[in-house]
Amino acid sequence: MIPLPGSRALAVLVTALALLLAPLRAANKEINLFAWSEYFPQSVLGGFTRETGIRINYETFASGEEMLAKLLAGGTAYDLVQPPDYIAEALIRNRLLLPLDRAKLPGVSNLLPEYLNLPHDPEQRYTVPYMVSTVGIVVNTERIKEPVTGLADLFAPRHAGRIVVVDDARELVTAALYVLGYPLNEINAKNLAEARPLLAQWMKRIKLYDSDSPKTALLNGDVDLGYVWGGEAARLWSENPKFAYVIPKEGAHQFIDVMAIPEGAKNVDAAHRFIDYLLRPEVSKAISDEFPYTNPNGAARRLLSAEQLANPASYPPGNRKFDTFRHLGETGALIDELITDLKNSR
Repeated sequence: MIPLPGSRALAVLVTALALLLAPLRAANKEINLFAWSEYFPQSVLGGFTRETGIRINYETFASGEEMLAKLLAGGTAYDLVQPPDYIAEALIRNRLLLPLDRAKLPGVSNLLPEYLNLPHDPEQRYTVPYMVSTVGIVVNTERIKEPVTGLADLFAPRHAGRIVVVDDARELVTAALYVLGYPLNEINAKNLAEARPLLAQWMKRIKLYDSDSPKTALLNGDVDLGYVWGGEAARLWSENPKFAYVIPKEGAHQFIDVMAIPEGAKNVDAAHRFIDYLLRPEVSKAISDEFPYTNPNGAARRLLSAEQLANPASYPPGNRKFDTFRHLGETGALIDELITDLKNSR
């Protein structure tokens, strides 16, 4: 028979256990989040903290490549990251993401099947879709009267100095490849050499590069056309339907931004709690209310208004199939070199 400790010994034992568990409890009282800017409503972040007591430290990046470089370099501890699909693919290949505990994510059942088990994460082990969208053309129809149906129209000489584009090298190269008739993932030295003179012409006509808020220049009237994220276009259309959204006739890229937990995360339980919180229909709807990207959460979509679902930038009409990026490996560096060189030579 094992003797029970006396009250004094028991008190010492309880104190010792409390000291041992204190760092764990303290660690899971905050989440270090690395994500796109202008993508989380403050009401959602604040609501999670009020409900759980877990504080969210929100650090942003401007491109998927910036995120990848920072995570590959190491030295910074994040608990939750928000890569685009092709960057998630690279992180998985480099074993930089932790497998998710599906038992802690019952809200995954709310997701529509067409956004699951895709090439970046075919077994859906490491990522959960957050928001989806296309990259397309915005036209201020009060200022631009002639038809703009594709990328060649957008970058026509008559529009010089009137265009804003996302500051994303791969999106620009993709646009040129589409016009030249190449698939968006068919990137090699030969195709980039062919795209170079076309991009050089286009970049002389671009007034502004802005990935964070390209809608701002359009709203202010500084430019009349844009090559922008669909969510930004959706907010413009909601503000004023004069901002038409056009899926380029040459082709369109669809991106899927996901939530994932990086290797080395210290607050894994808290990260799972936040992901599942985001999957709640009412929370996901609140995200769509402020950032009207295509919502992959079927239960949340049922809460959206008819006007939200009719927004052509959020939910493009028709059954058109869109392309998604794949990770390019070292070939991706050729894109950055090309765009950087062209920017410097303007």
